[in-house]
Amino acid sequence: MNIAEITKQFADLAWGPHMLILLVGGGLFFLIYSRFVPFRYIGHAINVVRGKYPDDGAEGHISHAGALSSAMAGTVGMGNIGSVAVAIMVGGPGAIFWMWISAIVGMATKFFTCTLAIMYRGKDENGDVQGGPMYIITQGLSKKWHFLAVFFCVVGLIGNFPLFNSNQLVQIIREWVFVKPGHFPADQSTFWLDLSLGIVVMVIVASVILGGIKRIATVASKVVPLMILIYMSCAAYVIVTNIEQIPGYFSLIFSEAFSLNSVGGGILGTMLIGIRRAAFSNEAGIGTEVMAHGSAKTNEPVKEGLVAMLGPAIDTLLVCTATAMIILISGVWQGTEAEGVNLSAQAFEITMPGVGPYLLILCVIFFSISTIFTQAFYGGQCFAFLFGRKRIRFYQYFYLLAILFAATASLQEIVNIIDAAYALMAIPTMTSALLLAPKVRAAAKDYFSRLEKSH
Repeated sequence: MNIAEITKQFADLAWGPHMLILLVGGGLFFLIYSRFVPFRYIGHAINVVRGKYPDDGAEGHISHAGALSSAMAGTVGMGNIGSVAVAIMVGGPGAIFWMWISAIVGMATKFFTCTLAIMYRGKDENGDVQGGPMYIITQGLSKKWHFLAVFFCVVGLIGNFPLFNSNQLVQIIREWVFVKPGHFPADQSTFWLDLSLGIVVMVIVASVILGGIKRIATVASKVVPLMILIYMSCAAYVIVTNIEQIPGYFSLIFSEAFSLNSVGGGILGTMLIGIRRAAFSNEAGIGTEVMAHGSAKTNEPVKEGLVAMLGPAIDTLLVCTATAMIILISGVWQGTEAEGVNLSAQAFEITMPGVGPYLLILCVIFFSISTIFTQAFYGGQCFAFLFGRKRIRFYQYFYLLAILFAATASLQEIVNIIDAAYALMAIPTMTSALLLAPKVRAAAKDYFSRLEKSH
């Protein structure tokens, strides 16, 4: 049995039906338990991001917009491009429907987890305010639950390694800049080319991550909105020029989601694939987003929960759906050996001949590198909790070296490793959020009551 098969078995075990119950069932509970109240304040959430409700003198490191941009930098990336392609290839079009469902309940999950991120912040050995599931657990729960904080950080070190994004970034540049135009023989080993590209990525990433969350947030807040605009403009062009096909593909997504003969192995198989890919895409309930929003400069926990709730709507309902439509319209998902981001690149080439793949490459470069920046912060938070912030440079150097491993590894091994780690990270994140849900509801009731009185 090879490494790919071993990692696949471990990922499948981690993502059993129990994860369906924990993530979707837990998200559905949050949706109902909140009485859908947060959803009525989406407009208010947007205004908070725009800076209309500043928190003067509040603790924290970055603005609401910076926190959302940092979290979005970690989610809007290869999960929206390569991961959607993986979902369609493995689970068929029906997997997209379950990604949507996961995103809707994920909005409620993020409201709860990221409200708790501010409510139960801790301090590191330097006295600086920090947030994340590990602090929610240690600050909000009794000592018998504290082992979950250590467990989250251990698996978080693995889950936040820059494996998938580095791998897919190197793959698309190799295939569309060097191999496809004929600058590099297609039948020749690409190891040294991949390694060289990995070194370039490593140097770029090092220039940002060694500056901490403030530099990451500054870069992310400038890059991410622009790249989303470019990407969605490309998608809008493809959708508008093929508008007559769109109803048929939406119908296909719905029918395949409930088909007993779907590519993903029936309804349950397709459902699990969609949820796995959505978790990798929007990270609701995984705990990474909690660390970004936990750094927000605010003393109003509910306000940050509302801001965080916007993430899955932008990430999965908009960007992932756009990617899915491009892939389905192109037809490349039927009868091709391409995988991950290369499948998306082929779809762009068919739907936007000539310029499509290169516009995608531009977006992929910025999406994936910004995600790698943010994952470095997430992993660093886990490392600092376990070993102290003064030793964080050791982790950052190891993190940078992991980019070289990812650049030369196979996609399947990478996907399996990250999938398994994400599933394990969800256990302490969702457990603590479910246990502390009454605290969030009480805080929400108080906040919305004060908000109504102020109007």
